[in-house]
Amino acid sequence: MYRVALSRFRALKGRSGNLAAARYATSSAVAPLDTPLDSISLPPPLPDYVAPSETKIKTLSNGVRIASEQLPTPAASIGLFINCGSIYETPISSGASHLLERMAFKSTTNRSHLRVVREVEAIGGNTLASATRECMTYTFDALKTYVPEMVELLIDCVRNPAFLEWEINEELQKIKAELEEVSKNPERLILEAVHSAGYSGALANPLLVPESAIDRLNSGILEEFVTENYKGNRIVLAASSIEHEELLQIAEPLLSDLPAGPPLNEPKSVYSTHFALAFEVPGGWNNEKDTVTLTVLQMLMGGDLRVLNEYQQIHSFSAFNSIFNNTGLFGIYGSTSSDFVSRAVEIAAEELLVLATEGSVSQLMIKRAQEATKSAVLMNLESRMIIAEDIGRQILTYGERKSVHAFLKMVDEVTLRDITIMAKKIISSPLTMASYGDVFRVPSYESVSSKFRAK
Repeated sequence: MYRVALSRFRALKGRSGNLAAARYATSSAVAPLDTPLDSISLPPPLPDYVAPSETKIKTLSNGVRIASEQLPTPAASIGLFINCGSIYETPISSGASHLLERMAFKSTTNRSHLRVVREVEAIGGNTLASATRECMTYTFDALKTYVPEMVELLIDCVRNPAFLEWEINEELQKIKAELEEVSKNPERLILEAVHSAGYSGALANPLLVPESAIDRLNSGILEEFVTENYKGNRIVLAASSIEHEELLQIAEPLLSDLPAGPPLNEPKSVYSTHFALAFEVPGGWNNEKDTVTLTVLQMLMGGDLRVLNEYQQIHSFSAFNSIFNNTGLFGIYGSTSSDFVSRAVEIAAEELLVLATEGSVSQLMIKRAQEATKSAVLMNLESRMIIAEDIGRQILTYGERKSVHAFLKMVDEVTLRDITIMAKKIISSPLTMASYGDVFRVPSYESVSSKFRAK
């Protein structure tokens, strides 16, 4: 058997050799590979520079802004962004934003919840809603061939919620279960606590439904809250991967009859002097230079691995910021065992003080933080949904979409001196301090605050 196989192999080998010889014998008649072929046109070469997509914006007569950016992708993301969140809640409507987030894409006056779900599933779409202190967000993601269906369904769900009592009661029961889960998440609790301790006024309003409000919230409160706050001049419809004219043609008739609403007066929040250590950063998003410097500063500190490696008793240790339109918080969050908490708070204070000391940060450290900041921003902007959210939030804040290149340029312009000045500015404001869990050994507010006053 092996002999037969070998003989066949030799026969094939001999043939292939002859064929190769024949090829080589005629190769001299073949044109060189770089010779142009008749009737073949080459595609144009790729340009060295591709201009970024333009964000187009139109403001309707009632103040609604419609914005879009065309991207060469088969899917599209659409979002309604409303200047409305927990800062606009009153003692009666406390928790309304959280409940509205849970009630998103439920029954409307035109559709049952089942029909909403079926229509979204039929086009392979994804819907999402979120509530923050300053913004309500409703988004829809699907193939761009279904843009008309996406826009119509999204606007119907936001403009015409039915607020059926049985659906509200069902979501309130889910919120009760959610609050039980949150009670087991110290990091989320302490970030809520640092806002309520750090601010008096609107920003101190809880982002989650207070337990005392669960039995009070009903359809009447939600309807009143939506009627008061979902006004034309507070709404942005933002989209990515959609032609602007196509979006206008579909959305304008559905939004042009919204009441315009009075000029927006954002509720005031006052920073007060009341394991997280935090400080006010005045200016917020409206002070772009300070905000960019603060972003680099946070990246510089990051999840401080040096502290975690040096002190095994510390479970987590990271910088955080909460930036709003006109103010913000910057600080350090940490978790540790109760017998080490006093030292952990001291370490957190020392980390902040070091940043305000000239010569403590090198140019190489700043460069790494700048590159990390730019990488994080650019990677986030690869998501269509994040692009749509970025368009909506920027227009609500600035009235326009600022280019990513301008932001990256501001990041590159941050200097060592900027970092030191920002750190000094942060720790010169009154300290906000919050703790949760076994707090018996947590240092007093006065003892921690005095460390920064001495600086």
